[in-house]
Amino acid sequence: MEQSELQVHMNELAQKIAMLPPGSIVKKTVTGREYYYHRWTENKKRHEKYIPAEVLDSFRAQIEQRKELEQELKALKKMLPKAAPTHVAAFTTNVRIGAALRTFSASVKRYKKRECFQQLHNFLYGEAQDKVFILYGLRRTGKTTMIRQALAEMNDTDLMKSAFIQITAQDTLAALNTDLKVLESQGFQYVFLDEVTLLDDFIEGAALFSDIFAASGMRIVLSGTDSLGFLFTEDEQLYDRCILLHTTFIPYREFESVLGIHGIDEYIRYGGTMSLGGVHYNESSTFASKERADEYVDTAIAHNIQHSLRCYQYEDHFRNLRDLYDKNELTSAINRVVKDINHRFTLEVLTQDFKSHDLGVSANNLRRDRSNPIDILDHIDLSAVTDRLRDLLEILNKSEQTVVLDEDHAAEIKEYLDLLDLTRDIDIRHLPKVNTKSTRTVIAQPGLRYAQASALIHSLLLDETFSALSLPERTAVQERILTEIKGRMLEDIVLLETKIANPGKEVFVLQFPIGEFDMVVFDPAAGSCQIFEIKHSREIAPFQYRHLIDSEKCAQTEHRYGPITGKFVLYRGEDQILNGIQYQNVEEYLRNL
Repeated sequence: MEQSELQVHMNELAQKIAMLPPGSIVKKTVTGREYYYHRWTENKKRHEKYIPAEVLDSFRAQIEQRKELEQELKALKKMLPKAAPTHVAAFTTNVRIGAALRTFSASVKRYKKRECFQQLHNFLYGEAQDKVFILYGLRRTGKTTMIRQALAEMNDTDLMKSAFIQITAQDTLAALNTDLKVLESQGFQYVFLDEVTLLDDFIEGAALFSDIFAASGMRIVLSGTDSLGFLFTEDEQLYDRCILLHTTFIPYREFESVLGIHGIDEYIRYGGTMSLGGVHYNESSTFASKERADEYVDTAIAHNIQHSLRCYQYEDHFRNLRDLYDKNELTSAINRVVKDINHRFTLEVLTQDFKSHDLGVSANNLRRDRSNPIDILDHIDLSAVTDRLRDLLEILNKSEQTVVLDEDHAAEIKEYLDLLDLTRDIDIRHLPKVNTKSTRTVIAQPGLRYAQASALIHSLLLDETFSALSLPERTAVQERILTEIKGRMLEDIVLLETKIANPGKEVFVLQFPIGEFDMVVFDPAAGSCQIFEIKHSREIAPFQYRHLIDSEKCAQTEHRYGPITGKFVLYRGEDQILNGIQYQNVEEYLRNL
């Protein structure tokens, strides 16, 4: 029964009780005769009144009815939560309880829930277990919103047993332990600790939450952006005593269904966080500008890594990144890696002067454009453009670095980016040279990549030769460059989401001496495969599927991976079949994964 319904019922009982006689019936014997009296106390004085024999049975029934109703009311009062403390100052940390939680959660009632929200719901209301629930992920991926949604859906009784604690860098584990003891003594059952990894001693002392409070029946939810800190904790203090839910990866279908924003181009440009949608979505998005993207890399990614390493094992886990951290160059190195990691995460990214890979690809494609070839990018001041781009991205060149970057640095940065779920490797396989293998590293937040690509376009606009072009020519070049970038990003998105959605299958790029299949999905259990081309275009052209109908490429593929059960072109147009090739809308494909 909801608390509001409970209160209404209690009021009705109180009204009925008030209509019935209080007290009791007593019997007196006078000169051998029995007399009955109604006895009750009012204003601390005892009163008695004679009860005529003809109404005795009726009066006795009313007295008994009142007693039954009073017992029922007493039982209902026990169902109400204990009164919340009125003195907030009793808490050392920032604790929200009672009516403040209803206000805190009110604005998210209209928000749609992420698919992973059900796991949090199941923990709160499922079978009791001596574990804590860890809700973690990069900034702006919906963690605090999910907690507020959990509070918003609570009935009044559960809400009055709940507390939300916002941890700050000034808090300590000892202070938090004191507040949790107070909450436990007052019967609080649900406790949400937000940004708990800001506690310097969290990793070393996290077992407190599971061993003491969760073991006593308290449902504890820990959340924070410091993903590595949680993983380090899970590996040590909370081993087998926690449930992990990572929020960083947001697939296209959730971007569309939760935010209500449709279109793969919108996802390419802004996808990766749960920034609020609406009329001004583009302006408010995390990746709406290069400045916001840089701020996100610094605070959500680089600082995440550095904070975890600083707090873990007395800073012993920095390993080869210690010099970078001490000289304040680790953030710059991570920023540089994130920019280039989609296609070239190699030692060259960290050791050679920065050069825009996007620029080179676009120059080649513009030269060979079939309808309107343009060689303008061959005549621009590439050095000046590259310098401007480097300045925009705040990336240190080798000559400006005080720490020599080597393969160990690259490997460790890659390791931590993988742990953050920011990056994922896709295999690149080769035929007929089956022993030749490489990987393609993709970023799980496409908006971040696109924001940095936009900085490239901005740098081009400053080039003297480019600026001399007419407005239509400048527009054509910009659109072509962005189309190339979106096309390569679309391939990454499809590869990543297909891989995650098919853990029992092998998803990879298959390269031949000339040409490639953009994606192969191999099912080892069935002994068969499907082959794909991925195009950003809305139009259909035989040139798009030329590799899919190449008999030699198909024969080599079937020899290695079994019968080809489907040939697909994923693009932005309508579903249809052409010459045995299934054209499928890429948004629908991603939506149904």
